[in-house]
Amino acid sequence: MQALFDEFPVILSAFWLTIRLTLASGFMALVLGTILAGMRVSPLPVLRGIGTAYVNIVRNTPLTLVIVFCGLGLGLVLDISFSTSLSTNYLWLSIIGLSAYTAAFVCEAIRAGINTVPLGQAEAARAIGLTFFQNLRMIVLPQALRAVVAPLGSVLIALIKNTTIAAAIGVGEASLTMKTLFESHGDAVVPIFFGFALGFLILTLPTGLLFTWLSKRMAVVR
Repeated sequence: MQALFDEFPVILSAFWLTIRLTLASGFMALVLGTILAGMRVSPLPVLRGIGTAYVNIVRNTPLTLVIVFCGLGLGLVLDISFSTSLSTNYLWLSIIGLSAYTAAFVCEAIRAGINTVPLGQAEAARAIGLTFFQNLRMIVLPQALRAVVAPLGSVLIALIKNTTIAAAIGVGEASLTMKTLFESHGDAVVPIFFGFALGFLILTLPTGLLFTWLSKRMAVVR
């Protein structure tokens, strides 16, 4: 137990990095997922095909493989760099991987929300001269997003837990820090494990409660 108190600043720093990973990846995944959802319901077959192919390929690819591809493929082979600092560069590469992966699940959640919008509303929007993208932006998406607050919360909780995969390319988030503390405090493995487990519960449980409350408050009454 003493090891937890001694290493508390290190643990706090690791969870702060986990939060930064989650927020950055979550925002980018929401933007990309919304675009993909629009592509999947587009009247253009090419856009529907691209959106469907992306979602099916990425959802069925292990996240570890996606993260390693970003770290080794983009970082080393293609030499894509966001910073002169190696740790910062791998942080951004892991954000790209997490965003690309999570966007596929965000897309499907939003597409399910789009399907809940009555067809008559879209037809009425077309009747007054709105284009597909105007219809999507002004009529469909505002209702769809309100309908899928709870599923998007579940995706965010999964993202919080998926940030641990960033350790595969050396990003010093919570799980990698836990592994390091296991090695340096072999006599305190159990307290350290439960300490990190409690940390993840502190992140995920309030998130779930918040999105449950939001889903009830923002529910669309039909």
